[in-house]
Amino acid sequence: MPKETAVYTHGHHESVLRSHRWRTAANSAAYLLPELRPGLEVLDVGCGPGTITADLAALVAPGTVTAVDAAESVLATARETAAAAGLDNVRFAVADVHALDFPDDSFDIVHAHQVLQHVGDPVRALSEMRRVCRPGGVVAARDADYGAFTWFPAVPGLDDWQELYRRVARANGGEPDAGRRLLSWARRAGFTGLTATATNWCFATPEERAWWSGLWADRTTASGYADQATGGGHTTAGRLAEIAEAWREWGRDEDAWFMVPHGEILCRV
Repeated sequence: MPKETAVYTHGHHESVLRSHRWRTAANSAAYLLPELRPGLEVLDVGCGPGTITADLAALVAPGTVTAVDAAESVLATARETAAAAGLDNVRFAVADVHALDFPDDSFDIVHAHQVLQHVGDPVRALSEMRRVCRPGGVVAARDADYGAFTWFPAVPGLDDWQELYRRVARANGGEPDAGRRLLSWARRAGFTGLTATATNWCFATPEERAWWSGLWADRTTASGYADQATGGGHTTAGRLAEIAEAWREWGRDEDAWFMVPHGEILCRV
């Protein structure tokens, strides 16, 4: 198996897209926003259902955003997102971040959100992102760090979930603790003008807890991740059902709080 080959751990089940559609440029790419201005050409790598893409396109119009993803199926959703927002400055294509089908120096901004944790060779991916970015441009990446997820109250099943998820993701060829590694990967990819930061998602209101716990309960038993966890011999369907119930138990607690930390990197080309 080539080093860059990796299985996307989450898949594209409704419970996964439920999470992805919540993402906006404001809650998921705030570190990049000061770099954006009208007229820029942007490449959005791993665009998923396109909610961040649409925000970027609105900010750089009349510039264009080229949105790429490895999965053709999710690009249909991204096209619908752009159309619903009335955007006509977004292009779409299937692409592999390890071998982008664009000429050198094609874009002013190259952006990837929650992508590098899922690829087999993140250094090569960043090198490709650098290749297609124009001199004076910016390569930007943000990834969660699963090993640093923190929650209250302690629910033993969630400890099991965290350990299992990280094991499955690594068996798939990815690195779930990507956030802490972004600076190192960018340096190995040859970048020198680097700014490394960190921000969090926090779920603490009743509505946020219900949403976060519900999507993870569903994802644990019904998504591609569930298939990989059982098919790879990491756990059983019965244990996944118990972990899903632990998520629901956590979500019902009025004191429940969950933090998702992210590493971020701005790389000047």
